[in-house]
Amino acid sequence: MLTLDIPGFGRLDLRYLVTDVNGTLAVDGRLQDGVAERLARLQERLEIYMLTANTHGRQHEIDAALHMQATIIPGGNEAAQKADFVRRLGAAHTVSLGQGANDAAMLEVAALGICLLSPEGTSKLSLLAADILVPDVQTALDLLLYPNRLKATLRR
Repeated sequence: MLTLDIPGFGRLDLRYLVTDVNGTLAVDGRLQDGVAERLARLQERLEIYMLTANTHGRQHEIDAALHMQATIIPGGNEAAQKADFVRRLGAAHTVSLGQGANDAAMLEVAALGICLLSPEGTSKLSLLAADILVPDVQTALDLLLYPNRLKATLRR
């Protein structure tokens, strides 16, 4: 668990990380550098869930590299499916990562939504739904590994 009291923002009691895969953890179906190591460290603090439409058809390779298994989201109404997943898990205890239009709803319902800039593009919808915008996935994961960075970013 990751607990933070952030002046002007409130208390975060985070138990879950829900992340998009393509465009977020991976680019063109390939896991980005440093992601596996950071996620392995984060598993000591948070339960991690990956949601993907498996756009590039390489999710089995990503799962093997991370020693985790993603939840494949069927095509159609992906944004609602991702948000519903976060709600069922417990939105008040969830941090979400994403950048695509189909990530916006889960970024908005989560206690903390982190949007990142991606070589695959970043949706305006996700940008506006998030609490934080970061330049890349490594920075997003580092915010969770070094939580005082979250405090510095979110306090008012």
